[in-house]
Amino acid sequence: MDKRSTPLSRVLRQAGGPGVLEVLAERLSGADLTTLLLEVMRRRSRHLSPADVLRRYGHDRFVVPAPIPFARLRRAEDAVLSVLPDDVEVITPAPVAPLGTHAVLGPVDQNNVVTTIRNSEVAADPTNALALEAAVRRRADPSRPVRLAAVQRVVRAQQVEGAASYAHFTLFALVTAGRDTGDLAFEREHAAEHLAIMTAAVRACGQADPQARVTVLDERFERVAAELDAAPDPGRSGGRGYYKGLCFKVYGKGLEVGDGGFVDWTARLLGNRKERLIISGLGVDRLS
Repeated sequence: MDKRSTPLSRVLRQAGGPGVLEVLAERLSGADLTTLLLEVMRRRSRHLSPADVLRRYGHDRFVVPAPIPFARLRRAEDAVLSVLPDDVEVITPAPVAPLGTHAVLGPVDQNNVVTTIRNSEVAADPTNALALEAAVRRRADPSRPVRLAAVQRVVRAQQVEGAASYAHFTLFALVTAGRDTGDLAFEREHAAEHLAIMTAAVRACGQADPQARVTVLDERFERVAAELDAAPDPGRSGGRGYYKGLCFKVYGKGLEVGDGGFVDWTARLLGNRKERLIISGLGVDRLS
């Protein structure tokens, strides 16, 4: 039995046995489960005192303020946005997304996302929400490419160690959605464009010499990588199974600040294998 199942087994024994989990996860509709959980949380909140709330605020890593001063973050956000081409639309995503947005598209373990009790989840990566919006727009007008960007404060549940690693942080995200036109034309154009925007954004934040590294995941993309201003990174392990064809990382002052690549999200969302999507993101906290 793995470590994650041990606490679950204990809880299920106290709650009446494994059948409880089956009822909650499989038999109740989403609306009925929400109704139940809302009442559970309403009752639990009634027993809390102001001291309980303050104690939780002092110990819960998800709710404490960002350690980076607001003015520094705002300057970095403005600097990143300043390099965007005029035809990229900046939108403001909602702070929550539909349940499964990260696990279904990612794939990301649902335990690494803060799930709400209303069939939604707190944003963990703005590229997922931008992909949903791009799919809606591509469905409405398949003749036009979609280019969207956003700056969003996100939350991730997994424990992450290292410099400038927090439970919540600000990400700049960029997505370009379009259609396969043959000869890897979409991939060649937009991989170069995304890397150019990412490195320009890093420079705009005061880091003069950003470095890009590219990893080929499919030999057909060797010609795409050959046209990029990036060093090869064949030993990269992260992102395999997440990205398709090609992915890249961006570094500033030796610290990883950005990541991106091609994904099949819009193709799956729209049921059309000709759909293409490239995503990229920068950690604004690390650039501030």
